[in-house]
Amino acid sequence: MSDDESAGADETDTEEEREPVDLEAIRDDLGSFEDDVERLESALEAADTEDDLDVVEADLEAFRDEFDEVEIPEPPETEDDDEEDEEPAPEEVLQERYDEIDSDVSDLESDLEDQRGPYGEDVVSEIESASGTITGTRWTEEGNAELLAAVDDFLETFNELLDTSVTRTDEGDEVPTQLEATLEDAADAVDDADLDADDDAETIAGLLECCDDLQSDIDDSTEWTDLKVREQMRREGFYDVLDHVKDFPPEWHALKVHEKRGNVEMILLALETFDSDFMEEHCLEALERMGPEEAIEPMLQKANRRDTAAMSILGKIGVDSDDVVETLLDYVDSNPNLQQPAFRALGEVGAEDAVQPIANQLVDENPDARSWAARALGLIGDTRAIEPLADVLADDDEDRVRASAAWALNQIGTAAALEIVANYGDDRAYLVQAEAEKVSLEPAA
Repeated sequence: MSDDESAGADETDTEEEREPVDLEAIRDDLGSFEDDVERLESALEAADTEDDLDVVEADLEAFRDEFDEVEIPEPPETEDDDEEDEEPAPEEVLQERYDEIDSDVSDLESDLEDQRGPYGEDVVSEIESASGTITGTRWTEEGNAELLAAVDDFLETFNELLDTSVTRTDEGDEVPTQLEATLEDAADAVDDADLDADDDAETIAGLLECCDDLQSDIDDSTEWTDLKVREQMRREGFYDVLDHVKDFPPEWHALKVHEKRGNVEMILLALETFDSDFMEEHCLEALERMGPEEAIEPMLQKANRRDTAAMSILGKIGVDSDDVVETLLDYVDSNPNLQQPAFRALGEVGAEDAVQPIANQLVDENPDARSWAARALGLIGDTRAIEPLADVLADDDEDRVRASAAWALNQIGTAAALEIVANYGDDRAYLVQAEAEKVSLEPAA
């Protein structure tokens, strides 16, 4: 295209852009739309059934499609925009009318949704919500009794409204589990009834009111958190083991008795319930002495929050599970305060998957970390550690680290491992000599 042609095209575009918009036509269109909105408002007000609402909804959608195509032009720029007495431009007046219509239509769409229903699905949703509250809350014995009464009252009205015979089930050992199954049966009964929003409007409204009463009764039932801590523990039987109080506070005395009797669940309950650093310390000490597998999950949660006592307990429990090993491995390359209990615990559980990550720490700058790593490898006892431990024994600058490597090789105990240690009988370090003297090259029986 030549420069002249290009210039001509630009002039044409400019002329088209400057072509005046028919504001009067837009004004007339907006007047028609305002009339349509009034008509739609009247139609919505007169709608009695879902079918009537469907018609209004279709008309609203058609209105939207046409209305959204309207474009209000921008007002022309004026030389003095700050003049207060200046009359608004016609385009601004039209835009204001357009916005008012748009707002009125949005209100109509909202009112339409509000007039729909309620539906059977709404009843099911309310029942499921009540069930979720029951199963998601910890209840006292009184609370369980109150829940049973609440559901019984609900079923009496529910069956009368729906002409069904849903009964409370005894499925499950716990009251919340039983009520969950019962309310699931009630929800299924509503689904099976296939309620119509028009024909069964009165029944649906009654069922929703019935659900509201159930939720209110649930809210009034006695939760575990409604009780004071000592009262909670008394009701759980925590103090039942006490004939007298020998140590103060009585919780500590009870804890000792539960440990002696192996009542792990009571110690875990005390750890969860008592908001006391003193009781937490003694609960954790008891669990470390006992090493019960029931404590794995709560100790994993605490270990994931950098709790070193929980790491030690996981080691004493000694279960080589993926969750335990993965949690402890997170601290192998960490600060020394976390490394030491993590190394020890991984060794105690015999975590073979941890051999390489721990062996990598044999070259750590911190001699303590190298020593802990060597001892952890000895506890695990995997023969893959023999070569890196032998290198530490031969080359490490710190004799205490070398002594730990010698100890670890003795722990692994194979002929190859013991032969390496035996060669250090005249070592410069007494601790290494001591490990060499323990070696017997005769195969174990």
